[in-house]
Amino acid sequence: EVQLQASGGGLVQPGGSLRLSCAASGFTPDDYALAWFRQAPGKEREGVSCISRHDGYTYYADSVKGRFTISSDKDKNTVTLQMNNLKREDTAVYYCAADGTKWGNDYSEFTKICRGYYDMDYWGKGTLVTVSS
Repeated sequence: EVQLQASGGGLVQPGGSLRLSCAASGFTPDDYALAWFRQAPGKEREGVSCISRHDGYTYYADSVKGRFTISSDKDKNTVTLQMNNLKREDTAVYYCAADGTKWGNDYSEFTKICRGYYDMDYWGKGTLVTVSS
C-alpha cells in the first residue's frame, strides 16, 4: 500500500528551525511530484513546497521562499523540508503529499500540481508545527 508518513513537527520559538521529513513507500517517487502542504486554523490549505527528482524542479510558496528548503533522498525514499527563521504565521499542520499527474517539461504545469490544482493522489497524516514564544 502507498504510505506517506510525516514527522518532525513540534514547538519552536520564532526564529528557530525545524526539519520535517516524509517517508514514502508503496510507489515510485521518481514519477511523482512530492509536496508539502500546510493548513493553519481558520485558513485554507496552502501548497508550501514541492520537488521532482525526475527533472529537479522545485517550488516554494512566496510566504516561505528564502526560509524553507526542500530536498529528496532517493536512496532513503524520503522528502525533507528544512524550515529556518520560523514565524508565528508558519504555525500549521504540515502534510506531505504526492501526485502522479504528468507535467512533461512544463514548469508552470508542475507548479499547478504543487499548489493543489489537481487532486493529490496520496496524503500523509500530517505533523503539527507550532511557532510560539
